[in-house]
Amino acid sequence: SSGINAEYGMADNKVDQRIVKLLLLGSGESGKSTFIKQLRIIKGKGFDSENRLSYTTTIRSNLIQSVKSILKAMSTLYIECATEEAEEAKKKVLNMLSTLPDTQYDEVCSITHKQLDPIAESIVTLWADEGFQKCFSRRKEFQLLDSAQYYLDKAEQICKSDFIPTNQDILRSREKTTSITEYIFDIKKVQLKVIDVGGQRKERRKWISCFDNITSIIFLSSLSDYDLKLQESSDTNRMQESLELFSTILDYPWFKKKSIILFLNKTDLFEEKILVSNIRDHFPAFTGPTKDAQAGKEFIRSLFEAKQPNLDGSDTSHIFPHFTCATDTDNISKVFKDVQEIILKSYLDEFNLI
Repeated sequence: SSGINAEYGMADNKVDQRIVKLLLLGSGESGKSTFIKQLRIIKGKGFDSENRLSYTTTIRSNLIQSVKSILKAMSTLYIECATEEAEEAKKKVLNMLSTLPDTQYDEVCSITHKQLDPIAESIVTLWADEGFQKCFSRRKEFQLLDSAQYYLDKAEQICKSDFIPTNQDILRSREKTTSITEYIFDIKKVQLKVIDVGGQRKERRKWISCFDNITSIIFLSSLSDYDLKLQESSDTNRMQESLELFSTILDYPWFKKKSIILFLNKTDLFEEKILVSNIRDHFPAFTGPTKDAQAGKEFIRSLFEAKQPNLDGSDTSHIFPHFTCATDTDNISKVFKDVQEIILKSYLDEFNLI
């Protein structure tokens, strides 16, 4: 790293050359913002009590949106509550939901403890109900937040007035990114500027404004998307969309010689899902054994690696795949050590410092 401290010939470039720009790309809900939160825990100052409290609204909203999505699906899938007690709880919750503005499943609706408190018990009753659980088990047929199960398990706690979110609660919270956000971290005497952009289709037109002077890209794709449909287009498989987006990014002239770090994310959800949902039903080219998470992961990785423009072996070195679980701090901490090396090497190459 002594080269990093070298004096640069042009004073104007001095500041710029000490900033390593890392761009996070990927389709919606792939885990980009969760990765940033992990960097705050691992590399930054983490979350103070004020930060923590600021996530309360999002977490309560995520809980309510999850209940709302499942209740809505119960109606379209003709699933009824298994007990009268749950049926009563459902009416109570629907009644409260009717007072809130109508929002999409992944939008944050402002909800107070005062509104939540009267239905807290009803949410717990619903979550324990066989009918509600049956609908939840068919979640690939409708749009539902990944964190639904996690928050429903903690519903009683989340609804309390003195609820203070833990790191894990914060990591699992979902708020759609609709602006370009930059975060700066120090790594080995260099400033790492991480740029997080929205992943939904309508957000992507903003991406091009971030492409200048990028050192590396982290592209995130959710492994558990193989059997899900897009929110924006109910005919499109989410993983297919992610593969096409990855292919487009590899074709961009800006990134021809850049290192592209591929995070195949949500290994935890994938490992649960593979036991009940066969990859071959959605990707017939998969010939591995069913319920085999490792075979499934390797297959999905091969789909992404096949998107490289040159398959003659000359252009493979700038893609670095990792299997990740963005909500797992230990996993991201280990992966980020590798990422740091890749980014610093790319940075040093770029300025001919090695």
